[in-house]
Order: sequence, then C-alpha cells, then structure tokens
Amino acid sequence: MTACAIEGETAGAAATVEPVPEESGEPEEPGAPTAALGEPETRDAYEGLGACDGLGGYDGLGASDAFGAADASGAFVLTADASYAARLTAAPGHPAERAWYPERWTLDGPEPYAVPLPLDQPEEPDSQVVPLADGRVLIRRRVADLQAFSLLYPTGPGTGELPLGAVECADLTLLPPSPDGRSVYALAAGERSTALWLVAGGAFGPERITDVPGHCSGGVWLDRAGRMLALDRQPPDGGPVKAVALDLGRGGEVTPLLQITPDSDDRLLLADTDSGLLLLRSDAPGHDRLGWGVLGSCLPVRFPECLRPADVAVTPFAVQPGQMLMPESCAVGLRIDGAAGSWVGVWRPAGRRLHQFAAPRGWLAGAGFWSRDGMLHLPCAEPGTRCAVALLEAPSDEEPCLAPTDPAAGNGAGPGTGDPTGTQPSAAIAGPVMCRPVPLGQAPLKGRTASV
Repeated sequence: MTACAIEGETAGAAATVEPVPEESGEPEEPGAPTAALGEPETRDAYEGLGACDGLGGYDGLGASDAFGAADASGAFVLTADASYAARLTAAPGHPAERAWYPERWTLDGPEPYAVPLPLDQPEEPDSQVVPLADGRVLIRRRVADLQAFSLLYPTGPGTGELPLGAVECADLTLLPPSPDGRSVYALAAGERSTALWLVAGGAFGPERITDVPGHCSGGVWLDRAGRMLALDRQPPDGGPVKAVALDLGRGGEVTPLLQITPDSDDRLLLADTDSGLLLLRSDAPGHDRLGWGVLGSCLPVRFPECLRPADVAVTPFAVQPGQMLMPESCAVGLRIDGAAGSWVGVWRPAGRRLHQFAAPRGWLAGAGFWSRDGMLHLPCAEPGTRCAVALLEAPSDEEPCLAPTDPAAGNGAGPGTGDPTGTQPSAAIAGPVMCRPVPLGQAPLKGRTASV
C-alpha cells in the first residue's frame, strides 16, 4: 500500500508501489445522473430535514438573492462531527456594497437552523470562518500585515466576540477543524518552509507549532484525537508533491505518507478514521486521476475508471463513517462539475459504479456529510429556505441504474434529452421537501449538554 500505517506513536515509512488501474467486471453507468426531472429516482431522491427563516434579527439582515454566489470564499465548513457548520454570507444588495457577516448552522438537532453573527461593522469578503464543537465560530481577519483571530458566539439579540490574538504574516490559510472539537490550525507559507500555527485551542493565543520544509497545502486529519495531520508538501527546491504525516504530539514530527511513484504528485483528499479509507489524487497513472487506498494496507492504490467521466471534474467531499474495517463498503459523496453546472455523485469502492443525481435546489456545492446508516446530508440555502438539509440515501450497487432513453422524459438537460456525451446533469429537481420549522421554544435538546 502506498500509505503508511499509523502504529503506536507515529507513522511509519511509506512504501513505493505501482499504481493499479481498476477494471470493473460490470459496465459502468453513463457519466450523467441516473434520471431526469419527472422520473421517480430524481423526484424522490431527496427528503428535507427542514428549513429555517432565521433567528432574532436574521430577517432584518436578509439573505443573498443568489445564495450560491453569496459565500465569498465558497467555503461551508463543518465540524468533524457535523454538529455545526459556518460560512461567510452577505445581505442582499449591489455586489460591491454587500455587508458580509458570519453565519453558524446547527445541524445535530431535530431541525437545522442558522444563526447570524454580525458585529457593528461588516466583515471583509476574504475573511475565513471555522466552527467549533461548542458552537462558537473562529474568524480570521486580515488587518494590514497581521492575521487577527476572534471567537464569535450569539448573545441573545447580539453577537459576542473574544479576541485571541494575531499572527504577523502576509497570508495564512485555516485548516479543517480538528476532530477534538476545540482546536484550529493554520498554514503560513514562507520562502522555503511552511509554518503550522495553532490559532484556537491554545493556552496563550496563537502558538507556532513547527516549520515544515517546503510548501505545504491541503490538510486532512488521520485520527479522532486530532494528533495526526496529513499535508501535501512540495520540497523547498521543487519536485513532486507528496502527502506527509505530522505528529502533533511530537512537536510536528514529519514522516512520509504517500509515494506511489518517485516522480508522481500524490495528494491526499479525504481520510476516514473508522475504516482507513483514503481518497487521493495522483498523476502516477500518466495523468491526474482520483484513486483510493487503505491506511496501513499492503495493497496498491487503485484508480477506478468510473471516477473519470469525460468532460467533468470529480471531487470527493464526504466519506461514510462507522464502517469499521470495511473500507470498500464506505459510500463516498462526490461533487461533479461540468458545463451544465454541479451535481452529486455517490460511489463505493466495492460497487465500482458512479451513481449520479441532480443536485437539490440551493445546494451549497461541495458541502455535505454522511450518517453512519448511509444517508448523505446536503446543506441547501435559498431566499425562501435560508437553512435546509436535503437527504439522499446511498443507492445499492447490486443492479446498475439505467438512465431514461425516452427524449420526452427530459427537461432540457441530461440523458433524457438524448445527450450523447452523458456528462450533463438531469434537470434540477424542484428542491428538498421541507418540514415545518420547529419553534426553538418547542425544539427538544438533543446530543448536547451546553450550547452558545
């Protein structure tokens, strides 16, 4: 296997193996969603968890006319346990005059809802936000040559702010939230090294953890304790990009993680701590492709043919948890981008087929998480439903799903129109079916002992 095992206190050495293209014994599905608008699979694919028009002054702040374009950075960030999420959004108005503010979503209760966190002045559109497991939201702001950090939290009708300090650097990128729920790390690139900072969760404000030689990017957690962090590193003098593992319990000790061939760029995209499933991108097969492997396994990385449909880009964004020692049965959520827009893909290593579905209306493209029982949760936002989650059950791989062949079944896009390429999504569905929002005074407390 091209990925090292994590045994004892640290990661071991990475093995070098040949990449293995994966051949399917069954015909692949066409590179388009499995049904057009009006067909049962598309119409009934999603079930809404609910919607919320907001809390307190949310109606006064308003929502963007185009929620897909309202997020300045396109980032909808989830905590590791998917209990909270955060994004930067804007009130309606002229694009050059919009007032940006952070927004926190609560996702682990009986009904999803969003809480705006505006302060006296609007935020800059290049600010970054990351949610914590206690409901607070970390925000990074650029102030001259400083990167300033604060924690935001709702305080009745207003927003509370706890300044954490600042880091002096020209640019800094926040990493995904740590699985421990309280720590947030960031990368600051230098001329020949990349500094790793702990910007939230430390004892005395931002702390510089280590400097990693070369240029680092990415950021994938490999364990539930928030100790092992994978980064994509390019050596200081150039060369191929390789994923490495940092042991934060040992001051950021670096060990190799992926090396498919000596000259290939091998980047880690996602990792599931329960099953050990790894999703990666590498040019080892001759060109850039998606592949999968298992952490600690001696088997080679595989590059399924079904994950490279023509004329589209495929990006994994969520792996089904809870599949202990069964990586091949994990369902993977995929964002598929083509000329017709973005839609949703579902794939399992064992199934060797790419199931494709039209995205629910208002989907925050590339955002979502799995439940242990195989339900994909897709956050959605529209002017009429400012906070909603559409549900998509992972399809079975026992029988291939066939796209409709009747041109009359389509609605202007996808296989129902006789599209010979099979790379366009079916027409957008009418949107998730929304349950009646539960008033907060009647909503039961569940899964949380304290919240702010």
